[in-house]
Amino acid sequence: MESSTFTLLFAGALLASLAIKFWLATRQMRHVAAHRDQVPAAFASTVTLEAHRRGADYTLAKGRFGLLATAFGSLVLLGWTLLGGLDALNQALLSTVQPRVGNMAYQLSLLAAFALIGSVLDLPFELYSTFRIEQRFGFNRMTPKLFIADLLKNTAVGALIGLPLAALILWIMGAAGKLWWLWAWGAWMAFNLVLLVLYPTVIAPLFNKFEPLADVALKERVQTLMQRCGFAAKGLFVMDGSRRSAHANAYFTGLGASKRVVFFDTLLQRLSPGEVEAVLAHELGHFSHRHVQKRMAGIFGFSLLGLGLLGWLSTQVPFYEGLGISPNMNAPNDALALLLFMLALPPFAFFVSPLMAHFSRRHEFEADAYACAQASGQDLANALLKLHEDNAATLTPDPVYVRFYYSHPPASERLAALALATH
Repeated sequence: MESSTFTLLFAGALLASLAIKFWLATRQMRHVAAHRDQVPAAFASTVTLEAHRRGADYTLAKGRFGLLATAFGSLVLLGWTLLGGLDALNQALLSTVQPRVGNMAYQLSLLAAFALIGSVLDLPFELYSTFRIEQRFGFNRMTPKLFIADLLKNTAVGALIGLPLAALILWIMGAAGKLWWLWAWGAWMAFNLVLLVLYPTVIAPLFNKFEPLADVALKERVQTLMQRCGFAAKGLFVMDGSRRSAHANAYFTGLGASKRVVFFDTLLQRLSPGEVEAVLAHELGHFSHRHVQKRMAGIFGFSLLGLGLLGWLSTQVPFYEGLGISPNMNAPNDALALLLFMLALPPFAFFVSPLMAHFSRRHEFEADAYACAQASGQDLANALLKLHEDNAATLTPDPVYVRFYYSHPPASERLAALALATH
């Protein structure tokens, strides 16, 4: 395959995905703006016009900012690839670092430098999103000091975990022969499983405080529900999510004996005990239907296909040259191949996202139905309305945008399904 073919395929996928993203975003914003001043009939008795307008304005603000971020991200992607940014970084490190410290250290330095530059480029967008958009709508509770502390912790954790994993993958690529990608996939799967076990007790506490659920009545209610559903957890914990945001949530984390239930403190402050039970029943619905395992199987399957493809592409000179890289095929190009593949894949993977969103929405409906069987469907509907209002989620999203992006069904569809399930 000629290098020009790789260039055309990549450029075509990038332009097509960018055009669709802009088309969908503008559709969403026009649709939300057109319905800003009237609460949908289904919510007229439960949602005020002021709350509805706030949700619309929040959606529009994020949409406009998202267009800017998308355009900038596409320019950065072009800069790294066809405009020669990654090639320039690689050549600089190849001539200065590799002769002094050897191949492995050179390749790790390439990965680290790329990650560092990417983080610096993303930082202004994170700052604006947190301290302007989230602040404007009353969601941000992050202080500059806490933001910097999180940034440093994330960098340290990323280095402590990422660099050894990268070194292992690079070693496998260089030592395991043509089927290195199969061994690398096994290492990647093992890493993810270990991370699921360690995250709740080792990593998450670095960023948030987790305290045992102190409300005795609620604790008994939740434990009764879990026993009824056949779910065993190591503990029930409350997380200080209010330190950073007013958004509310609840989730399961961990694997096997390390599983735990985590409630945001903001969730417990807003919902009644019955509503908390219904939200937890929804999460238990995911457990009952084995949604997490199905999603993990999908991720592992796609990663196997991706690594298999990379195993072939990494030996093709046109792959490098077509994406703006001048490789030295007599020197290790493993880190370079990994980075180039990670950069080139998203424009193509974008076209699979509607399928993934479809299955995710279907899982949410299944979990809602399970919650109605194990708890009060009316409590779940009330909780959803409160969370939609508190999170300023729009009640009038564009239907096409929903089908392409939404991992959860819009409120109107979920509440309609809950009404049918409870009658």
